[in-house]
Amino acid sequence: MTCKEGENERMARDDRFTVPLSVHLIVRRDREILLLRRCNTGYEDGSYSLVAGHLDGGEPVLAAASREACEEAGVMIDPASSRIVQVMHRQTPRDEYIDFFVEVMSWDGVVTNCEPEKCDDLGWFPMDSLPENMVPYVRHALEVYATGQWSSAFGWETG
Repeated sequence: MTCKEGENERMARDDRFTVPLSVHLIVRRDREILLLRRCNTGYEDGSYSLVAGHLDGGEPVLAAASREACEEAGVMIDPASSRIVQVMHRQTPRDEYIDFFVEVMSWDGVVTNCEPEKCDDLGWFPMDSLPENMVPYVRHALEVYATGQWSSAFGWETG
C-alpha cells in the first residue's frame, strides 16, 4: 500500500479516532499550588489532584479553565491572565486523552470547595513537598512542569 492509498482508506472511514480533552489548573500562590482530594467519583478517590475537568466543546481551553475554576473552587480567573504550560498525551487501559495544564497566577474571590460531594479536601501544598497520595499522571505533569518542559506523555509503554 502506498502512502496515498493509506490516506484514502483512512479518509473513507466513518469511525475516525477521537480523543477526550481535559484541562487542569495549576493554581499558584507563591511556591504553593492548590490541590483537591477526590472522593465519591469512582476514579482515584482518596488521591490529590488539580482543579480540572473536560472541555465541553465549543469553548477554548482557557475558557474551560475559567469555567472549571468557578465550578470547583469558586474563583474567577481571567483567561487572558492564564497560560497553557503543558500538553500531555495520556494513555489509560480504556482510552487516550489530551490534557492541557494551565498556570493560574491570580484570581478573584476566595478559594472554596464548591463540590464537597466530589472533593473532601481543598488546600495549598508546597510544590517541592507534594502529598504521597496523588493521581499518578498529575504528579508526573507537575514534575515535568517544574522543569519548564511544555509537553509530556504518560501511560505509554516504552521499549
